[in-house]
Amino acid sequence: MAETNTIGKSQFAIKDVFDQLIVGNLPFAIWRMPSDNSYSCVISTNEEPNWQKIDLEELGAGFAFAPFNYSENSKSLFIQGDLAFNFNTLEDNLDPSIEEKIGNLIPLEKTSYTEKKVNLKLHIDANASEKESFLGNVKKGITAINDGFFDKVVLSREKKIKRPSDFSPINHFAELSKKHTSAFCSITYLPWDNEIWIGATPESLVAQDADGIFKTMALAGTQPSFDAAGNRIETADALWRQKEIEEQAFVSRYIINCLKKIRVREYVEIGPKTINAGNLLHLQTTFEIDTRAIEFPQLGSVMLDLLHPTSAICGMPKEAAQSFIKNNETYDRSFYSGFLGPVNVENQTHLFVNLRTLKASPEHISFYAGCGITSDSNPEKEWSETEMKLKTVMA
Repeated sequence: MAETNTIGKSQFAIKDVFDQLIVGNLPFAIWRMPSDNSYSCVISTNEEPNWQKIDLEELGAGFAFAPFNYSENSKSLFIQGDLAFNFNTLEDNLDPSIEEKIGNLIPLEKTSYTEKKVNLKLHIDANASEKESFLGNVKKGITAINDGFFDKVVLSREKKIKRPSDFSPINHFAELSKKHTSAFCSITYLPWDNEIWIGATPESLVAQDADGIFKTMALAGTQPSFDAAGNRIETADALWRQKEIEEQAFVSRYIINCLKKIRVREYVEIGPKTINAGNLLHLQTTFEIDTRAIEFPQLGSVMLDLLHPTSAICGMPKEAAQSFIKNNETYDRSFYSGFLGPVNVENQTHLFVNLRTLKASPEHISFYAGCGITSDSNPEKEWSETEMKLKTVMA
């Protein structure tokens, strides 16, 4: 498709940056915040993985990219922002040492170009054995709930396909960004693993702005945003089953319990309300806290450690659900259902749960989807929910 995203006065395109950084083997992340039309980027000159505990009060500007099992060793990949900029407001006053290191990789003036159109629609055919395996896990999860091992568990699956020869990661990212305007859209390159992760997640985990306002959300419950006739369901008209209401309530209670642990009672709770996330609807409750008013500036880091993995991606109680996931899921979640996002970029931090995501390697593309299992779950409906979620990242 013709490239339209350019960087202000420097007039070079997002795709130019992407292509040059891939060639240069430099880790980077490009993202667009929900309901925003500008794109930001952080680039590290360190070609080796940089594993860090995400301490929001101590880290410099960069991009966190944490695995699902972050809570086991408190280590996340952190792409240090040796160069950090917004494509819409890029200035020419770059640090000379950084210019010297990557100036050859990112020329500050490029002419525009037109790219050949490619078929961005990816298709995933359901495999009978995959479905049988997933349904078996869901049934085991329901049995474990009825036997009192836990109240909820989130089970997921990976779908791996051969990478199409015409698949363009940056174009796929652009299509997801266009389609999912209310999501956090990102593309992250990990050169040491030769992996590109692309996603459009609707779920915020931890946010804290320059004024010290902390926010988090409970997002759960899923249904299609279109009815059987293909008509869009307005959020005000959405009807929710008891199963979805209960599933989302687990997540809200989990957040409130985390706040109780650190004796924070001064918060604003809004919801639950129905929100639109592309072709899906979800139930969402938001929580907001003024960290300056309660004199708790480190709340963001403390809550990050307490929240992840939330009951929206793991279960409740957390430890029992984690153990069940580890013993029954047939693949490594890796960075799926971990967290990602900018840290201390322009004095703001916003971390999201890594959902609606894919991993592109040279030979394959892996898609990921999960669903919350409660005592009221129907295995076939849970399978259908994962199918819907897989489609959201096919652009």
